[in-house]
Amino acid sequence: MYHPSMGSSFQRICRPGQSLHQIFRSRLSLQVAAMSSVRDTTLQADIGKMKLENDGSFKRAPSAFRDWIRSKDSQFPAERDRYHLYVSYACPWATRTLITRKLKGLEDIIPVTAVSPHMGENGWPFASADPFPGADVDPLYNSEYVRDLYLKADPDYGGRFTVPVLWDKKQNTVVNNESSEIIRMLNSEFNHLLPPEKAAVDIYPDELQKQIDEVNSWVYDTVNNGVYRAGFAGSQGAYEAAVYPLFESLDRLEKMLTGKDYLVGDRLTEADIRLFVTVVRFDPVYFSHFKCNLRDIRHGYPALNRWMKKLYWTNEAFCSSTNFQHIKVHYYWSQTKVNPTRVVPVGPIPNIEAL
Repeated sequence: MYHPSMGSSFQRICRPGQSLHQIFRSRLSLQVAAMSSVRDTTLQADIGKMKLENDGSFKRAPSAFRDWIRSKDSQFPAERDRYHLYVSYACPWATRTLITRKLKGLEDIIPVTAVSPHMGENGWPFASADPFPGADVDPLYNSEYVRDLYLKADPDYGGRFTVPVLWDKKQNTVVNNESSEIIRMLNSEFNHLLPPEKAAVDIYPDELQKQIDEVNSWVYDTVNNGVYRAGFAGSQGAYEAAVYPLFESLDRLEKMLTGKDYLVGDRLTEADIRLFVTVVRFDPVYFSHFKCNLRDIRHGYPALNRWMKKLYWTNEAFCSSTNFQHIKVHYYWSQTKVNPTRVVPVGPIPNIEAL
């Protein structure tokens, strides 16, 4: 079994009764751990070193892991307790997945781990590296940072270490890190494991898919990502090219929601989830931190404000997934290019108004 070319590390990790597969997987884990400790990943992890386009505009990189969980006959079949969801309560993209997981009743099927909001030079930390209230230790590998998971899945990974991460515990890899795809998997692919009342919850119904996709398209570009394009802009031109379309879209959304409880049709859909995570952060963060200050939500958009408050105060999935402490600390502390002092403002008070 052993050959001298395998080196002393093979001898150290070899244990009686282990198969070759287990031995080589252990050796790979050691190599990845060693690599991550010496390889400089700060350009991938540190948002303060983020590069802008030549005109000063922010361009979001596409997600790299795009595999799909299927209910059956798949490389990644839907199974109970096979997958693990890594999130940040601060991150709007990750919060999409938390809301959907709660709506679908997947808490006992897909466990979740939340990171600290202190995103520094090594990226998102777990509680083992930064024991912030509400942050968790990585229960699978005791990783210190989300970075460690990405390098475990792919030692040569060169993208950013983002959340959410949908992890496969059997294959020890990232299935998907694109929130828009993860929420659709959670919506449909685990229904055979759910009680009928939860399987019946459908945030992307067939008859509304075209309308949902149309709304998602311009809301993502001008609102969800628009606040970031305004906030991270490195030139006046790039900032104005983002902030004016943002408020044009908010004006459009205000008209759409006047007299209505939901964006599309007369039911809750993923369009509401995707918009909510941005709007609920708007007054506490984006208005001041990202200079999106033509109007705030509570004073400038009564229909949007009512819609947001109703979702937050009457639906546990939205309320329990929104942690204003994590949200404010992350943006004001982590994004040092925007807020170099790391001073976190105390307002607005309240973070969200009563219904």
